[in-house]
Amino acid sequence: MVKKALEKIYLYFCYLFLYMPIIFMMIFSFNESRYNKSFTGFSLKWYAELFKDESIMKVFYQTLIITGIATIFALLIGTLGAWSIYKVVSSKLRSFFTNVSYIPLILPDIVIAIGMIILYVFFNFDFGYITIILSHIIFNVPFVVFAILPKLLTFDKRLYDAGMDLGARPFQVFRRVVLPQLVPNLIASALICITLSLDDFTVSYFTSGNGVMTLSVKIYSMTKRGISPKINALSTLLFASIILISTITYIFKNKGVKNENI
Repeated sequence: MVKKALEKIYLYFCYLFLYMPIIFMMIFSFNESRYNKSFTGFSLKWYAELFKDESIMKVFYQTLIITGIATIFALLIGTLGAWSIYKVVSSKLRSFFTNVSYIPLILPDIVIAIGMIILYVFFNFDFGYITIILSHIIFNVPFVVFAILPKLLTFDKRLYDAGMDLGARPFQVFRRVVLPQLVPNLIASALICITLSLDDFTVSYFTSGNGVMTLSVKIYSMTKRGISPKINALSTLLFASIILISTITYIFKNKGVKNENI
């Protein structure tokens, strides 16, 4: 009993140590004073100031556009990629493509960002919306592949073969038989892509052009002029959004697992 209690206390202290900076940031986002040295009183004025700031609102809308477009294309490419891996006849070849898809997940963000810069410079791309959207699509695709592929590997091939025997074309079978079963995984994949796009800083910082940035890059640029309470408010809202999206993703992942076990 004592050992279990000590283990729980140790675990609670670990979580407290990890989340203490975020807790303080959230508390001081409601601070009446603009200084973070002491809490002088509860106020929502910094949230009001945040939404009045035109530059922040502009970046917010840019982030929504970038995240939305990147998520749609990442879902399309990642789903087709997972389906292509699933359809590979040779198990060795399937294992090879699966392992290759893992590489972007384990590479440091700075390596991916530098590689993208070299690629864009080689093709003479102007840094802006196109480069940052392409970058978000590239680092989102592997996550979509590995959110869809496990479901496909448990898919009953007899349903696909039955559709083909009934005269349907491969695309019709995929759209009417396979795709409906992937809906929970697709929703979870979309939420993962949204979270990653909102959270990413390194790739966005290196591949964005003049006048184009995401919220994470905006927060970094604001810290150069000092820690404004508006940064605390913006970071708190961003953190709350990611927590909400992560919770919804967890729910849909569990729903997908339950459907597989039925």
